[in-house]
Amino acid sequence: MRSRQRMFAAVMRLLLKCLRLGRRRRFKLVRQAEQLWHYGHLCLRSLLYNSFTNGDVVLDSLFEPVYWLVDHVTRWFGVVFVALVIGLTSSIVAIVYICLLPLILQTYTPAWICWHLAYGHWNLIMIVFHYYMAITTSPGHPPQAKDDLTGVSICRKCIAPKPARTHHCSICNRCVLKMDHHCPWLNNCVGHYNHRYFFSFCLFMTMGCIYCSISGWEMFRDAYAAIERMKLLEKERLQVAANQTYYQTPPPTFSFRQRAFHKSMVYLWVLCSSVALALGALTLWHAALITRGETSIERHINKKERQRLRKKGKIFRNPYSYGSWDNWKVFLGVDVPRHWLTRVLLPSPHLPHGTGLSWDLPPCVTKQRAPLLAI
Repeated sequence: MRSRQRMFAAVMRLLLKCLRLGRRRRFKLVRQAEQLWHYGHLCLRSLLYNSFTNGDVVLDSLFEPVYWLVDHVTRWFGVVFVALVIGLTSSIVAIVYICLLPLILQTYTPAWICWHLAYGHWNLIMIVFHYYMAITTSPGHPPQAKDDLTGVSICRKCIAPKPARTHHCSICNRCVLKMDHHCPWLNNCVGHYNHRYFFSFCLFMTMGCIYCSISGWEMFRDAYAAIERMKLLEKERLQVAANQTYYQTPPPTFSFRQRAFHKSMVYLWVLCSSVALALGALTLWHAALITRGETSIERHINKKERQRLRKKGKIFRNPYSYGSWDNWKVFLGVDVPRHWLTRVLLPSPHLPHGTGLSWDLPPCVTKQRAPLLAI
């Protein structure tokens, strides 16, 4: 009896000892896991710590894969976008020549016919010229030799000199002088040498779409009503065929030419009106930037700088702005009054002021406003 008690006591002591060892090992593993967690967290913070990090930086970092995808998709689809612009514009021009122009020649007075012919062809020439120049003209790139430039920084991505107002394009993988943005519809960057062509194309394309929408409004209404009549007659014809009432005369149908004409007019008006609204808003946005002497990128930079200086009780003034009127003269390259005709209202391949490497006072600026703070 005593031997059984001793054996039972020994087994219980062994069991308790095993439990204590297991608990110690479990606590030891937990402590090691906590130490590894704190060590990894410290390493991660030491690698990523930045005193300037804020919510915007974290959000940009999270969206970096999206930016990478958009950059590569835009790079490969640029040719498709250009072909789409050329195809849609050509289709509208074809409809105008085939459908609208014969009606204008038959129904309008000679004075209105001359006005439509003159304005329509002038607008078309300006669209084609500025779009071609915006595509084929290089926006301008800084030289690789640093000896030719003074007072410039170094681009962190291409490790090359970076003059003022120059920014790196992740799609073209190059620095662009006075970069505004990369336009997929041009398959090209908008920079110092083709910014005027881009804005002029947007302006004249908007004017052309508004012209087509206004000129074809009455025809659009008639064509839309005719298409609705087509649908009703087609429904009646199907009902007659289903009832098999051979003694009834089937309703008349429209010819292929009439159907094509009405659908083309609806297509023209809807497309031109949509492009006029979308491209018109973009044109107004860029017009406001030009009035302030800014690019799309500089607008965000100046906004942050303006907010930062306002908190300190200081005023930020754009060093590249010469006043609203002079900003437009510099942008369009108007030096003398006759340039408003030869360089603005007529196709002109003249170069912009300066080289994009330095920003001296243009000759067309009459009064320079001294900047308080530079970017």
